[in-house]
Amino acid sequence: MTQPSPPILSDPRELTPEWIGDALRSAGLDVRVGSLRREPVGTGQMAHNERIFLEYEQAAPGAPATLVGKFPSPNETSRGAGAAGGYLAEVLFYTELAGSLSIRTPACFYGAIAEDRATFTLLLEDLAPARQGDQIRGASDEQIEAAVVNLAGLHAPLWNHPSLREIDWIPVGANAGFGQFLRAATPLFLERYADRLSSEDTGTLQAFAEGVDRWVETQPESQTLVHGDYRLDNLLFASADGGPPVAAVDWQTLSVGSGGRDLAYLLGNSSPPERRRAHEDHMLDVYRRAMAELGAELEPETIRHDYRHGSFQGPFITVLGAIAVGQTERGDDMFMAMAHRCAAQIRDLAALDLLG
Repeated sequence: MTQPSPPILSDPRELTPEWIGDALRSAGLDVRVGSLRREPVGTGQMAHNERIFLEYEQAAPGAPATLVGKFPSPNETSRGAGAAGGYLAEVLFYTELAGSLSIRTPACFYGAIAEDRATFTLLLEDLAPARQGDQIRGASDEQIEAAVVNLAGLHAPLWNHPSLREIDWIPVGANAGFGQFLRAATPLFLERYADRLSSEDTGTLQAFAEGVDRWVETQPESQTLVHGDYRLDNLLFASADGGPPVAAVDWQTLSVGSGGRDLAYLLGNSSPPERRRAHEDHMLDVYRRAMAELGAELEPETIRHDYRHGSFQGPFITVLGAIAVGQTERGDDMFMAMAHRCAAQIRDLAALDLLG
């Protein structure tokens, strides 16, 4: 593997003005950085983010005043989970795919990953004053609708496109191994959170674990790029100061599969069940129209079926995510909100019948 220039950093404490200057010049900006300061930003479970404030000795037009640097998690468990393929997927998404899609994401100034797949550096556009969504509190209907429209910008450009088969670093679909992982993780998840889960939600999660192989076997035929973790904590929403309505970050769970997984995961986890029920049909129609505007004409019945089948993305990511990453108080609260909301969605859609 060719060594990148400047070299990959695994720790934000290794950042220097010279390194940042080299990275920005490699992105085509004629700058010389005089000094920098940094501070942690975001609540990532698998990686660590820092906001980097820059002072220039020489600045080209368009040189950013701040950047977001992304690095491996300092938590050994989370770092091991990222090294299993998530870090590689995110770096290559930004450096090889993002520019050809319509979804709004941060611009990438530098991205590189080492052969161990555990050491990487990303230098991304800082979208402040946009604010990260709050998975626990939920989002407004306006924010969810903006996120649905943005999601179409990921799904439509490569919908059933032959080039999907040529991207050898992205997992395709769900495989039998996923079922093994979920069946092993579900008892651990239920034991860890036994005092916080209702009997109804526990039953839904157990039923999915028992039927997960059927879910894998019956994936819809339509294929596209799937974010895999398209939820509020991974979305940046515009503040009163303006900017794009929403942008998506955290591409470590990228795969090729059914777009209904992203759509169901977003709607199922973004609101308490009663609010989701009230706007669900409207959001599915928003998605249909946004896809059509980008050239992917889909029948409402197809979207509804893929959405119903995709509702199991919620417990799939929630259970595996909780067990795979380091445990925190906020993370526990988040996983409980997600577990309750996605289990209710599955019951509302009678989705367990699909596994019967």
